[in-house]
Amino acid sequence: QVQLVESGGGLVQAGGSLRLSCVASGRTFANYGMGWFRQAPGKEREFVAAINWSGSSTNYADSVKGRFTISRDNDRNTVYLQMNSLKPEDTAVYYCARSISGTSYGQLGRQYAFWGQGTQVTVSS
Repeated sequence: QVQLVESGGGLVQAGGSLRLSCVASGRTFANYGMGWFRQAPGKEREFVAAINWSGSSTNYADSVKGRFTISRDNDRNTVYLQMNSLKPEDTAVYYCARSISGTSYGQLGRQYAFWGQGTQVTVSS
């Protein structure tokens, strides 16, 4: 069983930055794509960003493109989400997830097999 633990959330003013981290258990982290999703109150979960197993390819939602950057450190079993120029509409619980295969790093929740418990990000106006 893979465990994913997110950290780095908090309260920030609009225009500010946060860096989320997600540490994965196990020895197979480097074999799988990873993704970040978010869910705001009263809304469905939505895709934010994803990265392939090596970090050579990424995928972003249009709403965060140019502001957020996903990266990974396979030696540390960690995936990051650098969030800049934050807006109030970025307020949500952010979840990291591990894909179902090494080549998968898509935008659909069903493409991910394991999920973290989430970290709250609140952006004040």
